[in-house]
Order: sequence, then structure tokens, then C-alpha cells
Amino acid sequence: MRLATPFALIALAAALLFGCGGGDSTTAAPQGTGKDAAQVEVRAEWEESSSCAHPQGASRWGCPVGPYRCQAVVVDRGWSVDCAKPGRSISFTVPPRK
Repeated sequence: MRLATPFALIALAAALLFGCGGGDSTTAAPQGTGKDAAQVEVRAEWEESSSCAHPQGASRWGCPVGPYRCQAVVVDRGWSVDCAKPGRSISFTVPPRK
């Protein structure tokens, strides 16, 4: 029994140092790069879409942008836009259109 405690501590320390495994071995792009590119693309599509134009007098509105469903809210800086699809969401702020 005296060896069980040190062995358990060594196993715990090894798991913390080396991880528990289960990660995939594929190489992926850095997290920021793909998300930033998607955000730029969705924002550009949102700004170009006539269905996403701010309805006069509305403080909130929504529209589809590709696979995303976007909701916009009037804020002091312009419009706060949140777009989501299963497993992913994107947020950005747009200055008001003049």
C-alpha cells in the first residue's frame, strides 16, 4: 500500500505534464486566421445584402447571410451584429450607414 500513493502521484503528474491524449494529429490553421476570414466574409455579405438593411424606426432586425442567421441591434456606436450557424458564431459592429 505504501507504493500506491507515490505511484498515483507520479501518474497524475505525468498526465498533467504530457496531457491525456485524445488529440487528433491533423495540422490545422491557427485559430484566429480562419475565424477572422469568416468574420470578414460574413460582414461583407451582411453589408451588401439588401435584406439586412436597417428598417426605418427599428431598433432590432434579422436576416440570413449564407448559412448564418444574423441579428442586429442599434447601439451607440452603430449596429451590433451577431451571426450564428450550428457550431459557430460571429459578432461585429458596423458604423451606421448614412
